[in-house]
Amino acid sequence: MLQKNFYFLAKRFVAGETIESAIAVARELNDRGMTATLDYLGEDVRERDAALRTRDAYLATLDAIRESGVDSNVSLKLTAMGLLIDEGLALENLLAVLERAERNVDPFVRIDMEGSAVTGATLRVFAQAFATHKNVGIVLQAYLKRTAEDVERAIEGAVRVRLCKGAYNEPAEIAYKSMPEIRANYLRLARELLLRGHYPGIATHDRRLIAAVQAFVAQEKISSDRFEFQMLYGSRPHVQRRLVTQHYRLRIYVPFGTNWAGYFYRRIIERRENALFALSSILSR
Repeated sequence: MLQKNFYFLAKRFVAGETIESAIAVARELNDRGMTATLDYLGEDVRERDAALRTRDAYLATLDAIRESGVDSNVSLKLTAMGLLIDEGLALENLLAVLERAERNVDPFVRIDMEGSAVTGATLRVFAQAFATHKNVGIVLQAYLKRTAEDVERAIEGAVRVRLCKGAYNEPAEIAYKSMPEIRANYLRLARELLLRGHYPGIATHDRRLIAAVQAFVAQEKISSDRFEFQMLYGSRPHVQRRLVTQHYRLRIYVPFGTNWAGYFYRRIIERRENALFALSSILSR
């Protein structure tokens, strides 16, 4: 029922169900001056065979990126790689992806951050992979109160961080709940990453935060090749176009695959702010 009722909305944010459709979207984005990161949709896998299928889908996606010549890397979720089954399985699958990615022009692989229940496990698996493969980075969420310490560790380790607000509905004990608090923490963390981090991804659709980051990099004379903005496919395309015309680097997160319903529900509908954002994105051009 969810598939039928919401596809007319979800298709704005999902690049089809196949690798070929994702590659076509990446090529269109490249033609508009944007790079991409492809995400094969899926999460919360609890069967080993399903985790192996996700791994194989990423290997095929990386091959397709290389063969097509599009300017894209990939992003993945560790729960889709078997994290909820066994951390060792998730690490084994992640390493296979990292090794295949090393064949590509852009070998980078980003580990998405999921709900707080798996934050610690995600960071543990990431650290083990990063010890031997430097073509991997992490996502950190500004609404979590722990993130300032995680950002500092990432800076010290020269880890590439994508900073986002956070899309899950987390309890007040561990997360900032008001948007002014989240924005303030995001900007504090973004400034540290821009000043001292290793090519951070500033992932936000918040126009106030984008303007504040632009003012900060101008004030500190931080060149545009030291960071990139990141946004979701289909979200606020007019803002995306403006960033490109202003000569900022912009990478678009491009989800694809048959498991789009779970992505759309958890990311767009689960929190009130996300639902309002989705509506404003659909109405914008």
